[in-house]
Amino acid sequence: MKDFLYYKPKTIEEACEILTRYNGEASILNGGTDVIVRIHDGLNHPKALVDIKGISGLKTISFSKEDGLVLGACANMNAVINHKDILENYQIIAEAAHTVGSCQVRNRATIIGNITNASPLADTATPLLALDAVVEVFGVEGPREISINDFFVFVRRTSLKVGDVVTAVKVPYYKELKGSYQKHSRRDAVDLATVCASVLMVDGEIKIALGSVAPTPIRCRKAEDFLRGKKLTEELIKEATHRALEEVSPISDVRATKEYREEIARVLVSRGLRDLMG
Repeated sequence: MKDFLYYKPKTIEEACEILTRYNGEASILNGGTDVIVRIHDGLNHPKALVDIKGISGLKTISFSKEDGLVLGACANMNAVINHKDILENYQIIAEAAHTVGSCQVRNRATIIGNITNASPLADTATPLLALDAVVEVFGVEGPREISINDFFVFVRRTSLKVGDVVTAVKVPYYKELKGSYQKHSRRDAVDLATVCASVLMVDGEIKIALGSVAPTPIRCRKAEDFLRGKKLTEELIKEATHRALEEVSPISDVRATKEYREEIARVLVSRGLRDLMG
């Protein structure tokens, strides 16, 4: 492990200034469950770590029907899992968060960290995609918002710029929200997803998002467009699943072959759609 400097700013402006000064050679420290491991394994060599946990307001979780759900950047997974408003209005987010690591890891890990790492198999990315979440960012030009649909660029690459700090993720309020998060992995717990899927009915429209089947988590737009305005039947589910598979581009790696991922994606999408029939 190479030496690095440690900063703990008190304001978001200070954090942004430090990150900008290092011009891409500093990393944000939030939960630390990914960045510390990558530094230890020699996969990341930052000149500085910028610890944002001391910035006021970033641990807040709030909800209203007018503003929807706002998850602060430093709110850990267990706080999300046990939050009353999330369980009542966005249970799929709690389900996805509950599959991340162990209970001890979830005491540190955050949803913001999960998505900013931009792993194709990030557990909480697919429900946020299906729910059309918005990422709140503070950068050198001040605050701005990025649609989650424009956030992921490639493996471990996002649309964030040098100096940017994600401060929260916002999820709109929906009157009707039902569906499920599904994760297939080699072990039942404390494992990375081989394939994961979120299949939802959101105010009358079906949303489908998949992870670990492309360089980024993806929305299955062709399948969603095909199903729009139609009542689910077995034939429609079969055709929609086929269209969803046309949008995936999985690879073979140590966890699964390309063909295996395609088959698991088929099973998860069709199972999720059948669940919506009930």
